Amino acid sequence: MDHVSSVPSASSYPTVTETNNKKQYMSMFALAMMNVSMIAGLANDPQQAFYGLSSITFFFIGSIFFFIPTALVCAEMATGWSQRGGIFRWVGEAMGKGWAFTCLIILWMQSSIAMAMSIPSFSATILFYTPDFGKAVAFAENSSAFIGEGGLLAIMTGWVVFFWIMCWMSTRGVKAFSKIAKYGVFIGTLIPLALMVILAIVWVAEGHHSAISYAPSNLIPQWNGISTLSLAAGVFFCYAGIDMNAAHIKDLKDPKKEFPKAILISMILCLLIFIIGTLVIATVIPENQLNVLYALFATFRALGAAIGMPWLYMVITWALLCNTFASLVTQFSGPSFMLGQAARAGFLPKWLQSYNKYGMPSKLMYIQCGFMTIFAYLVELLPNVEGFVILLTQAITVIYLVYYMIFFTAYLRLKYTQPNRPRSFTIPGGKVGGWITCIIGYIACLFGIVLAVWPPAQVAKEVGSPVTYVVTILSIDVFILVVGFILYACAKHANKNEATSWIDQNNEFMPFTWEIEGFDKPTKSLSNIPSEILAYDQNPMSTPVKHHFSPDARLEDIPQEIIEGAQANN
Repeated sequence: MDHVSSVPSASSYPTVTETNNKKQYMSMFALAMMNVSMIAGLANDPQQAFYGLSSITFFFIGSIFFFIPTALVCAEMATGWSQRGGIFRWVGEAMGKGWAFTCLIILWMQSSIAMAMSIPSFSATILFYTPDFGKAVAFAENSSAFIGEGGLLAIMTGWVVFFWIMCWMSTRGVKAFSKIAKYGVFIGTLIPLALMVILAIVWVAEGHHSAISYAPSNLIPQWNGISTLSLAAGVFFCYAGIDMNAAHIKDLKDPKKEFPKAILISMILCLLIFIIGTLVIATVIPENQLNVLYALFATFRALGAAIGMPWLYMVITWALLCNTFASLVTQFSGPSFMLGQAARAGFLPKWLQSYNKYGMPSKLMYIQCGFMTIFAYLVELLPNVEGFVILLTQAITVIYLVYYMIFFTAYLRLKYTQPNRPRSFTIPGGKVGGWITCIIGYIACLFGIVLAVWPPAQVAKEVGSPVTYVVTILSIDVFILVVGFILYACAKHANKNEATSWIDQNNEFMPFTWEIEGFDKPTKSLSNIPSEILAYDQNPMSTPVKHHFSPDARLEDIPQEIIEGAQANN
C-alpha cells in the first residue's frame, strides 16, 4: 500500500461536539483495588511464614526482579498505547496479531485452571466458618474421614455454585464489579491486616514471646538446598497479574496519568500485605505448627484469645470471603473481557461475540466458568489428586512465565519499531534502562520456568517418573499454545470470505498503528503522532482503514482541530 505523504485534513473528521459523549468512568483507586485483589491477599501469607524474618528479603527480591520490571513496562506501554486491549494491544503492536491473540488464550486458560484448583482448598477449610476450631482443623487435615468422598464432592459443588454466582455478578458490568473489588479488598484484606497489627502488639504486650527472632542477621535467608530457590521463585510470582486489568484502561477518565498511579498504589499495598501478614503469622505461630491451609485462622484465634475473643478467627474467615468476591469477579471479568473485545474484531466465531446490556461478553464468561468447573471436578475425581494439582500448578506457572517473556519482548520491539511514539511515562534511562528492566524480568521468568519444570523430591510418589512429570507439563503448555495458534489460523481463513467472516463491523477495537500507517505487519515507524490521534475516528479493527497516515508523519503537521477532537474523544 502506498503511504500518504502528509496527514488527513481536519475536514474529514467529525467535530469535537459530535464525539464528546458522557460515560461512567472507573476511579483510579478502584482499579488499584482490582489489581490488589488479583495479586495479594492474607491467604497467600502462611506459606511464606515458614521463612520468618528472611521472608522480607524474599518479598523485596520478588518486587525488584519481577513486580517492578513488570509494572514499569506495563505503565509505559499503557501510556503509549492506551486503546482497548491491554496486552493484546501491546503485543499486537510489536509482534503481530497471532502472538497477541495467543497471549489472550494463555491468560484465559491460565486463569480458568487457577480458579479450578482453588476449589479443593476452599472445600477443605469450610468448617472455619463455624466456631468449632478444633473440628475445623481436624476436617481440614482429613476431610474424607468425616464425611467421605461423596460429602466432600457435595461441599465442592457448593463452592462451584458460589463461583458461578460470582461469574454472574461479573457480567453485571464494570461499575458493579469495580465496586465489589474496591470494597472486597478493603473489608477482606486491609481491615483484617490492620487488626492483625493492633492485636499482635497487644499479644506481645501481654508477655507472649515471638516465635521468630527479629535480629537483623535473620534477614539473610539460610540456604536449605533447592527449596530455598523454590521459595524465591514462588515469591517472584506472587506478584503476577498486574497487567490483567489493563483490559479496563479505557474505563479510566485519564488513563495516561491514572494507570501508572494505580500500579504504584497496587505495588505498595501488595508489599505491605505480604510482609506484614507474613511476619505476624510467623511471630504468633511456631514453625513446627504452621499449616498452609489454616495458619491464618490459627493466628487470629491466638490473637483473639489475647482480648478474650478466641472465636475472632471465624469473623475474619467471613471477612476474607469478601476478598474472594473481589478476586473472583476480577478474574472472571479481566481475561474474558479482553478476549471478548478481540473476538468481535474477527478472532472468534460470531456466536461467541455476544455482549449483554452491561457491555460484558457474558457468553465467554460463562464458558470460562464451565471450563473451570470441568477442571475442578477432574482434580477431585482423579485417584492421585495431589500429583495432578502439582502438575497443573507447575504447568500454568510455566505458561504464565512464557506469557511474561512475550510481554517483555513486545516492549523491547516497540522501543525500536516505534521509538518516537509519545508515552507520558517512560522507564528511566531510555533504551538502556528498558533493556536492563527487561533483562531482569527475563532472568526472573527463566529462573521460575526452570524451577517449575525441575522434578520435586516427591515426584515418584505423587506423579511418577521425572520424565513423565516434565513431559506432562510441557505437553499441557504446548497444547495451550497450539490452541491459540489454531484458533488464529481458523480466524484468518474464515475472514478471507465475507460470507464466513467472523468480523463484527461495529467492534470497539481500533486498528493497530502499523495498520493505520499502511503496513501488513509490525514495521518500523518514525512517526511521533500519539496513538490516540492515529486512532481518532478510525473504522474498527479488521475493517478498511478510514484515515491513513504516513509512518514518517509529524505531530506538528496535525491540524489543531484533529488534536482537540482526539483529546475530547479520549
